Amino acid sequence: MQASFRTLPSAASSSRRNVVAHGAKTLHFNTNMEALKKMQAGADKLATVVGVTIGPKGRNVVLESKYGSPKIVNDGVTIAREVILEDPVEDIGAQLVRQAASRTNDVAGDGTTTACVLSAAFIAEGMKVVSAGTNPVQLTRGMEKTVAALVLELKKLSTEIASDKDLCSVASVSAGGNDAIGQLISDAMAKVGRQGVVTMEESKTAEDVLAFVEGMQFDRGFASPYFVTDPERMVAEYEHCRVLLVDKKVASAREIMTLLEASIKGNYPLLIMADDFEQEALATMVVNKLRGQLKVVCVKAPGFGERKTSYLEDISVLVGATMVKEELGITLEKADESVLGVAAKVVIGKESCTIVGDGSTTAAVTMRVAQIRSLIANTEQDFEVEKLNERVARLSGGVAIIQVGAQTETELKEKKLRVEDALNATKAAVEEGIVIGGGCTLLKLAAKCDAIRATLANDEQKMGADIIKKALAYPIRLIAGNAGVNGAVVMEAVLEGAAGAHPNYGYNAADDTYGDLMEIGIIDPTKVVRCCLENAVSVARTFLLSDVVVTDKIDAKALAAAAASRDPNDYNY
Repeated sequence: MQASFRTLPSAASSSRRNVVAHGAKTLHFNTNMEALKKMQAGADKLATVVGVTIGPKGRNVVLESKYGSPKIVNDGVTIAREVILEDPVEDIGAQLVRQAASRTNDVAGDGTTTACVLSAAFIAEGMKVVSAGTNPVQLTRGMEKTVAALVLELKKLSTEIASDKDLCSVASVSAGGNDAIGQLISDAMAKVGRQGVVTMEESKTAEDVLAFVEGMQFDRGFASPYFVTDPERMVAEYEHCRVLLVDKKVASAREIMTLLEASIKGNYPLLIMADDFEQEALATMVVNKLRGQLKVVCVKAPGFGERKTSYLEDISVLVGATMVKEELGITLEKADESVLGVAAKVVIGKESCTIVGDGSTTAAVTMRVAQIRSLIANTEQDFEVEKLNERVARLSGGVAIIQVGAQTETELKEKKLRVEDALNATKAAVEEGIVIGGGCTLLKLAAKCDAIRATLANDEQKMGADIIKKALAYPIRLIAGNAGVNGAVVMEAVLEGAAGAHPNYGYNAADDTYGDLMEIGIIDPTKVVRCCLENAVSVARTFLLSDVVVTDKIDAKALAAAAASRDPNDYNY
């Protein structure tokens, strides 16, 4: 009988079957400025949508959500991320403006609406000149040089935060004129200091609440409820407590017998924080605690992996302890009282542990904080930066928590975005100072463009300075327009008032008045204004230097087939 066998496919035939056909591309040439005009239309659409939220009388934008309730927001970058246009070329223009908002949000945390409006303004004014035949390379170079010079002028206009009232004003303006949010953030900063950490979370009620956690707090509770000293509150609380930190599992009571005996002799309470506790070791300590022979409480170390070790090191610095770690040549059996630290107070609940230092390790804590801050400066991941900032706050003495409440989920989402913007604006103001708000600082910078123009190399670069000067008036006109007032009239009135003896003269759109904006409290962080300028001109430069747009070719047959095959009940849950 002849054996049958199957031949393997050759490499050539296999490779032929694995070839992936790439879709064709559509080329949009800039004949008669057609491609750039389409991109500009996309940029203008995005700026128009985002622009309705600018100023104290700006409105909200409703964003559809496939799942859950719709979002009704006033935050520029959140709106920008939701805008996707049908025309691919227009969408590219919108994406460029969206980049300015996202970058401003990443660096300054606020001012995203202004960044979108300025980007579209630079593009609109630049297109007028490029359409007339001006060389965009020299034009954009002039724009960049002008903005670089204006940033230096901005620093001269900036003043440092003088009081908590200034912090309150910055937060209120950023939160859309909400004085209650401004006051909450100002109070939080007063509690933890201007370099302290203020966090935000959802409140369990409809009210906004400011909570303050003193000392170092972790989400780890007692290992056994039998360690409780206050049955009513269900907490174990000790003052002048010794602290033992172990970077491994406590396997048996014998390992810590020396330290337990020292605690009994010295009649001092002992907090033991370790990776874990074997049942035998835990039972021994619980029995002696219940008999009244030993004041002790056991807590599992917070965090996991490297972060757990870092937390234990932070605690050791705070209480002046030496961490028991085999890598350091210290074992539990040989450890004596010299490895113990001292805490002024410890409060351990079912799911939380708070340790308050006694103040004797201030110098060591300061050095540790400086070390963590240097790590923050060299860390790019947002999550890591957040965790490092939490460690700084814990070591520095406390964390302020703003608990945001609202009647409905939709209102809560919108309010959280406002509070987040206000927090970021306040931090930015502490970093680089403040300037007058309401778009009036940009108008003051526009007045300085003529002097900068004279220093530029050629006529095309000087046109770039003219573009910046005209575009810087867009935000104040839009703020006035949203308040129902003629923007051109407001702009002229502000320019006339600022030309006199009132350098901080400006327009308050909240109540349609003019005056000294520093005194009124209409102020913006310098960092936010700077980031808006730099990111907007970067986007405009990229835009104006473009000449051909390449997009994916839309296959109408494939789209029709996909639509026909889709189950209409896909999204009906």
